[in-house]
Amino acid sequence: MAYPGYGGGFGNFSGQMPGMQMQMGQSVPGTGPAVPPGGYPGYPPYPDSYSSAGDPMWTYFTAVAGQDGEVDAEELQKCLTQSGISGTYSPFSLETCRIMIAMLDRDYTGKMGFSEFKELWAALNAWKQNFIAIDQDQSGTIEPHELNQAIAAMGYRLSPHTLTAVVKRYSKNGRIFFDDYVACCVKLRALTDFFRRRDHLQQGVVNFVYDDFLQCTMTI
Repeated sequence: MAYPGYGGGFGNFSGQMPGMQMQMGQSVPGTGPAVPPGGYPGYPPYPDSYSSAGDPMWTYFTAVAGQDGEVDAEELQKCLTQSGISGTYSPFSLETCRIMIAMLDRDYTGKMGFSEFKELWAALNAWKQNFIAIDQDQSGTIEPHELNQAIAAMGYRLSPHTLTAVVKRYSKNGRIFFDDYVACCVKLRALTDFFRRRDHLQQGVVNFVYDDFLQCTMTI
């Protein structure tokens, strides 16, 4: 069974962080290889031995991270709000920040190190590009049918019933805002990855023990 990817362009940084002079579409050195649409990258994209020397994101990371050298949900929320990645400077959802950290938190610390921070920023920029592409009226929000198109473009093949459930979960008054869109993308990726790792025969069918199921769903 072919599992979906994460929306394409996963390894490229195309946005701009505060204090970093970059043009849209310009890649940041050291971001790793791009993942083609429909691909399923291995973990971890950035090895623990990755060197931060000369990396333009390192200065930004150290400014955001706490004294422990890692980024927690509150620090990530402040970072994303100040970056204006959502299109406004209104506070980015803290719950969305928590699930983004959970998506990449392989050591279960509840925080992100530098390599995880870079990986998240790459994913956010890929999702942002997709969001802008489908926000045809440039309203800063997308409609339910546009969310369905985005999910299909990322390679997911969901039933109409499941798509309806997803839209109801992430829409507000019939519109989907960027941080809710990100939350949707994060959950789709994290839950699909959880399922994929257990689908040894790649048939789209797995067996769970109850505790394993709760461990995944309660942390995302």
